Amino acid sequence: MIHLSTLDYTIIIGLFAIILGVGLYMGRTAGKNTSQFFLSGRNMPWWLLGLSMVATTFSTDTPNLVTDIVRTNGVAGNWVWWAFLITGLLTVFVYAKLWRKSNVKTDIEFYELRYGGKPARFLRGFRAIYLGVCFNMFAMAGVMLAAIKIGEVMLGLDGWITITIAGSITLIFSTIGGFKGVVYTDFILFFVAMIGAIGAAYYIIGLPEVGGLEALVTHPNVSEKLAFIPSIDEKELLITLFIIPIAVQWWSSWYPGGEPGGGGYVAQRMLAAKNESHAMGATFFFNFMHIALRPWPWILVALASLIIFPNLDSIQEAFPHISNDKLGQDLAYSAMLTKLPSGLLGIVLASLAAAFMSTISTHLNWGASYIVTDFYNIQIDPEASERKQIVVARIATIILMIISALMALALQNALQLFNIIIMFGAGTGLIFILRWFWWRINAWTEISAMIASGILSMVLTFTPLGKILFSDKGIFPSYYQFPFIVIATSAVWLLVTFVTQPETQETLIRFYKRTSPGGPGWKKVIHQLSPEEKENIDLKWSVPQGIIAMLLGCGFVYGALFATGYFLYGKTTNGWIALSITIVAGILLWNTWKKLKDNIL
Repeated sequence: MIHLSTLDYTIIIGLFAIILGVGLYMGRTAGKNTSQFFLSGRNMPWWLLGLSMVATTFSTDTPNLVTDIVRTNGVAGNWVWWAFLITGLLTVFVYAKLWRKSNVKTDIEFYELRYGGKPARFLRGFRAIYLGVCFNMFAMAGVMLAAIKIGEVMLGLDGWITITIAGSITLIFSTIGGFKGVVYTDFILFFVAMIGAIGAAYYIIGLPEVGGLEALVTHPNVSEKLAFIPSIDEKELLITLFIIPIAVQWWSSWYPGGEPGGGGYVAQRMLAAKNESHAMGATFFFNFMHIALRPWPWILVALASLIIFPNLDSIQEAFPHISNDKLGQDLAYSAMLTKLPSGLLGIVLASLAAAFMSTISTHLNWGASYIVTDFYNIQIDPEASERKQIVVARIATIILMIISALMALALQNALQLFNIIIMFGAGTGLIFILRWFWWRINAWTEISAMIASGILSMVLTFTPLGKILFSDKGIFPSYYQFPFIVIATSAVWLLVTFVTQPETQETLIRFYKRTSPGGPGWKKVIHQLSPEEKENIDLKWSVPQGIIAMLLGCGFVYGALFATGYFLYGKTTNGWIALSITIVAGILLWNTWKKLKDNIL
């Protein structure tokens, strides 16, 4: 347990005061109408939205998750989320402009634009609760769990005290300030969080027990954890940590912030952008910062923790007051932060508070937008006034916060939650990619995929059948479980798609006129239009250029990620090679992006 100095308290309280002030100031306009409360009038610039996305995905649970991954599976284990760069860049170069063109208030409203009739209405309402409440609370509970562990390890606080303090401040500015308050506080929180993460990593690497970067990467506890890709000799790790994420997971699974085809709070920010170009710029900036640069301070602290706290017993010995139900590898990050001196400790705690508030405020506003726009307005009170909708949004915000806090107190570690969410979204991702470009996808496609994925995931995760089929002693190796769910779910929704009626021509034409997705998947629909109707529809298809830009973007971002890592490891030759790939990919990407912008403008 640590003791905070007056300087530490001043830094932390100062941050809280600034955030509350911004939230209260932005609250003057947030309550005017739902467009202001959830999208800030759709006039946000790319840089502000991009910083907001980065700040949102910073969160207190992310360093804990990365620490858990690195200590358990090494640096290469991060491919479970690094792989989402592929779908992230597809969102940038293919889907961002489509979302902005759709002009919907939430990505759930998309369902009644793309589909029609009672199935679309049901899907919209159900997904609003399924994602905006259930999955959203899982995500928030993970963030709160990390805050609880930080409070227990560093301050000796009970979990409910930590959540009450940090949660109350977040709840106030989220409820009053709306989306605009969230985005502008994110701008401040981003810089505080980055300064804290980098400062902590720099100091911890210099600790006498660690001895600097060179001593860190050559230490026997660390050297075997440094590889970017698992060894080919370790077949199970290679398949589980690299091949499945790269070959299957990125396109097949739904995860907050990494949805195939864009969605969630990323879609919310794209919809709030000034135009399609700003939506693309914001999303690209987010993916670059999220993957290429931000992980390294956390990875370095995680590696250093293997020297000071090589196993769980050493953590428990150092912090005997930690309850057994909260003891896990992810606790090592908080344990390392107890080594920080006064002043820097205050900055780091403020940065963790900043990460907590940024993520929770975004999830609260995003979840409330679903509840109000896609459930309350559709299923309960279609005639509700703007004022009444704002009241309901604020009540929903409070309820989401309370239930998520209660869930957090029952969880044990961040990786456990990450795996549950990934598994429950398995097999649905391909629909989110194809529904823009294939007319045959209908509402029953998504309904069947959701049901199949949910049932299969629950059966294989929470019943003995999962262990019988997929475990070390089962019929198949454990890494077969995720691909099995993807294949089975895909088979179900493909069958349902072809045995159910397609959407009406009227619905399909309405969607095409609004978004102009283009491509061969719409030829059958376009063929039935009159010459006059075709003249008023944009038939250009920029997806091939978008895919090229996505591949170049992957080379640019992954190149920057590995170049940074190699230079930190002291492998300068590899670092320069990775940096050269980054530069070449960046130049080619710039030229390709200019052509895409010309098509948009």
